[in-house]
Amino acid sequence: MPMYPEIMLIPMREELTRLGIEELRTPEEVDRALNHQPGTTMVVVNSICGCAAGRMRPAVRVALQNASARPDKSFSVFAGQDKEATDRARSYFTDQPPSSPSIAILRDSKLVYMMPRRDIESREAPAIAADLKSALERFCGKPVAAQS
Repeated sequence: MPMYPEIMLIPMREELTRLGIEELRTPEEVDRALNHQPGTTMVVVNSICGCAAGRMRPAVRVALQNASARPDKSFSVFAGQDKEATDRARSYFTDQPPSSPSIAILRDSKLVYMMPRRDIESREAPAIAADLKSALERFCGKPVAAQS
């Protein structure tokens, strides 16, 4: 049973889907998107809380607009609403406690970066965006071919 009426969440969902982030709503969708996938994948664990609204979602937008590198694929799950999908996504975040909101980057389906709630709730969007931009550039940048 969802925690909130779906009508309340539409703008919160759309804030990420407008950026090209595909929403995953079932465990099966999560597995198809994340299991044994080559390349880089960003997973945003969305939330109804104020720190997601005023900090995390705006930071994701700014980071994606300003980073010189982007993940090959970007997905979101909605904590507290799509519980099974969120639990399945979190199963890919090895050795990380559940956290929402949060942002993960996976490379070849393995976790390489995690920004948990504690790094979001006490900071403003520009600082979060700067850290996420740096992570995108570090983990999602394409290697430069060696010059001969």
